[in-house]
Amino acid sequence: MAEMVLISVLMPVFNGEKYIAQAVESILDQTFTDFELILIDDGSRDGTLPILQSFAARDARIRLVSRENRGLVVSLNEMLQMAQGEFIARMDADDIALPDRFAWQVQFLREHPETVCLGGAFQLIDEADRLLATLSPPSSNDDIQQSILAGHGAICHPTAMMRRDALIKVGGYDAAYYPAEDVNLWLRLGEVGELANLESPVLKYRLHGNSISEQAGNKQREATRRACEAAWQRRNIEGVFMAGGAWRPGTDAASRHDYMIKYGWWAWSSRQRKTAAIYGCKAIRVRPLSMAGWRLLLVALIKPLSSVGRG
Repeated sequence: MAEMVLISVLMPVFNGEKYIAQAVESILDQTFTDFELILIDDGSRDGTLPILQSFAARDARIRLVSRENRGLVVSLNEMLQMAQGEFIARMDADDIALPDRFAWQVQFLREHPETVCLGGAFQLIDEADRLLATLSPPSSNDDIQQSILAGHGAICHPTAMMRRDALIKVGGYDAAYYPAEDVNLWLRLGEVGELANLESPVLKYRLHGNSISEQAGNKQREATRRACEAAWQRRNIEGVFMAGGAWRPGTDAASRHDYMIKYGWWAWSSRQRKTAAIYGCKAIRVRPLSMAGWRLLLVALIKPLSSVGRG
């Protein structure tokens, strides 16, 4: 029997060798140390397992399971059954938790017993750790619930810390709503308690082409719609689904170009001149005749950073 801890961190991994070391290190380096890190290697076919075994050999807080591939939702529910903690923290294998994340979240949950799920603001980074933007989702229960009922995420899944008893009460994760199992979970948790987000960033969320959100955007949106419709019926309300467009690029050139432009302007607004220029070049390579990429590149190269935020 594992020793009782306050937080159980659930981190499923599938073919995560590129970023997994950063993700695990960011958990082990938390200023709040009363946690266990549960890792399931879900049948990885790359070099993930030796990396995880190396971490597990030198830190007793890690509980590592390696087995055949069973999928994300099965893995999450399996880890939930293994968990000893009062609080359940989610973490993805390609993100980076900021050092005080657990300390801040535990303090908030102790001070707000009505809150069953707590996320936070987060920094968007790319595959090379370059900062693009800081996003701040709604922080109050009413605003979060309204947003989720309309189909918007409102709580970034790998920022979430939940009360284990509430998570078990609603039945854990439901595979029927994959790959929007998180939105479905927020909707159900919101029916047994309150939801909240910290206004300070707690995580660096990585955007890259191999993520589920980029590979299955249409499927994710349809699953989100079904989750909302089920929640409207449970709550006996008339809902309107508002999440019409994907928030990540598709595979076509036009979509990828438009998102390179978006990421570049985000970087510029975050005072990341070099990153903005890189994304201008990326956009130009995709659609060299479009003026949008050239404008982004020109601004990034010559416009003073002091003008950022002046419109």
